Amino acid sequence: MAMNLMGLFRSPQNELEKGGKPVPEEDAGIRTTCPHCGVQLPLSELQDNQQVCTACGYHFRIGPRDRIGYLTDEESFQELYGDMMSRDILDFPGYDQKLRNAKLASREKEGVVCGAARVGGEPCALFVMDPNFMIGSMGTVVGEKITRLFEYATEHSLPVVGFTVSGGARMQEGILSLMQMAKTSAALRRHSDAGNFYLTVLTDPTTGGVTASFAMDGDVIMAEPGATIGFAGARVIEQTIRKKLPQGFQKAEFLLEHGFVDLIVPRTQQREAIAKLLKLHRKGAAQ
Repeated sequence: MAMNLMGLFRSPQNELEKGGKPVPEEDAGIRTTCPHCGVQLPLSELQDNQQVCTACGYHFRIGPRDRIGYLTDEESFQELYGDMMSRDILDFPGYDQKLRNAKLASREKEGVVCGAARVGGEPCALFVMDPNFMIGSMGTVVGEKITRLFEYATEHSLPVVGFTVSGGARMQEGILSLMQMAKTSAALRRHSDAGNFYLTVLTDPTTGGVTASFAMDGDVIMAEPGATIGFAGARVIEQTIRKKLPQGFQKAEFLLEHGFVDLIVPRTQQREAIAKLLKLHRKGAAQ
């Protein structure tokens, strides 16, 4: 869970840090500061609201286990390919240490968690990328796990729900990481050709090779409010085209307005929305 912990260990120094909202005495305890509005939030309150700021609606980045817990029916999630881990296949300097650090930071073996589950009683295959594991970067194992999940879903005639968050391809694996774009897209196409439904949920940030492959290939593309979505970074684009980009460029709301995203759904409403979409697109459902 990525959070701004500025307010945990000292008192706010000015009114801006306080966010203009006094802290009730009865809410004393561990708190975090919302990076968007500056309000101090009890961690228990944040957890109860699915790690969405109760003051302004800012969506904190969350790990895959929390997201799976919020989304899926109780005890329905069955993990697949959980033992797969990356290794330093190119002897890239410092990569082994980065992998160790990522495992400690995320408490996961790799940057995506895959499995089968039910959402509102509807069966599906599910993958959830991890912002705490090298910002969800896509290496060979991430690509392999997602590919296998699509193959599993095709074999069992299941829809796929995918939560994306990524800084792009994992540079420490070079061309082998870029190859995952084609591999995942091919598996996705076979899944689609078999008449199966694919829903993507874009979270902050979804960028680079993930955006250029399976993130934007959903039959329905959902996004979280305020999520950054794009291929290259805004500064890189501005330097390339030598023009100033529009306000809010690459935010979910901008992409919705311009037709790249189908709908924006707050995290607290996603379980209901996803269950409804799965039911509507269930094989054999009345059209």
